[in-house]
Amino acid sequence: MSNIAATNRKAHRDYAVLETFECGIELKGSEVKSVRQGRVNLGDSFARIEGGQAILYNAHISPYAEASYLNVEPLRERRLLLHKRQINKLAGQLAQRGLTLIPLKVYFNKRGFVKLELGLCKGKKLYDRREDIKRREADLEVRRALKRRR
Repeated sequence: MSNIAATNRKAHRDYAVLETFECGIELKGSEVKSVRQGRVNLGDSFARIEGGQAILYNAHISPYAEASYLNVEPLRERRLLLHKRQINKLAGQLAQRGLTLIPLKVYFNKRGFVKLELGLCKGKKLYDRREDIKRREADLEVRRALKRRR
């Protein structure tokens, strides 16, 4: 992965990521230029499978200033480009358990196409988040102790 345009920082805090998928996004020309400038916010965004298609909701791509009348709505629904097999697999998993699709990052691949890393996630409870914080602090203390010994 190269040229990361945006990441969803809240995703790993609020959700346990079980599996990730790389998919394309159907964008207009001015939106691609905004993504190149890094003007993307994935904060409250999520994806759903509807009618055999994956659709991204609430992803904010700011209007490109030089596009004038060709700009589109910043919060519009955008279609995600996945293989049919992947869509069917995701639809089955989403229907079965309490899982959701959360975008983790937007980036440009080696060929210059905008790609989205989509995570199949399960929501964390408050006590899960506290355990993560305790584990992180314990790891930090161990690293500090090892550094002092050297």
